[in-house]
Amino acid sequence: MSQTKHVYLSYILDENTPTYGNRNQFFCEKKSDISKGDVANDSSISTTVHIGTHIDMPYHFFEKGQTIENFDIDYFTSEKVLYIDMIPNDIIVKDDLLELLDKVENKSEYEFLIIKTGICERREKEEFWKTNYGFDPSIATYIREYFSNIRIIGFDSVSVSSFANRMLGREAHRAFLDPEQPLLILEDMDLRDLDKDSKITAMDIVPLRIAKCDGLPCTVLAKVK
Repeated sequence: MSQTKHVYLSYILDENTPTYGNRNQFFCEKKSDISKGDVANDSSISTTVHIGTHIDMPYHFFEKGQTIENFDIDYFTSEKVLYIDMIPNDIIVKDDLLELLDKVENKSEYEFLIIKTGICERREKEEFWKTNYGFDPSIATYIREYFSNIRIIGFDSVSVSSFANRMLGREAHRAFLDPEQPLLILEDMDLRDLDKDSKITAMDIVPLRIAKCDGLPCTVLAKVK
C-alpha cells in the first residue's frame, strides 16, 4: 500500500537563491542585533518578487492584468493535480510534453499541471539559470483547449522563459498569462523529492500576499503518494 506524506514543493529563500539570468539576489540584513547589544533581532530583506519558488500574475506582462486581489483562496488549492515527470528533448519544451498530455485520460478533471524536467537536481550549477528549460507558447493554447479546468502550471525550471531564447520566452509569458483566461505560472518549484511513480493527491500554494504586484514568492505544500 502506498504511503502518503506531506512535502514542501518550494525552496527556502537565502542569499544563494538563483534567479533568471542571475540578475537579481536575495539580501537579508539585520537592522538590530542582540549579539551587538540590541534588545531584539530585527531583519530587513531586499529582493525581486520573481525569486525562488514564485508565481507570476497576469500583471507581470499586462498592464491591466490581474493581481493577487483578483483570486480567492480556493484558486490556489486543489486535489486534482496532474504530475508529469519527463526529460525534455530540447531546451524549449513542446512536442514531447504535448505527446504525454495527449495520452492523459479525463483531461477536464485536472486543475493544476506540475512538470518535473529534472533541472531541479542541477539548481546549484550555472546551467540552471543560464540554459534553463523554457516552454513553447503553443502549450498554453493546447491546455486551454483540452484541459479546460487547468488554472495553474508549475515546474522546476527557473522560468517559463528559457534564458537562451528570451524573445520566445516573452511570447510564452503572454500566452500563459493572458488576462482573458489566465494560466498562472508557478516557477522554480522544488520537485527533488518526486519521481516518476509519485502522485500528488493534494496541493496548496500559499503566495506572499502583496497588493498590486506582478509576482509573489510562494510556499507550496503537497500530499504525495
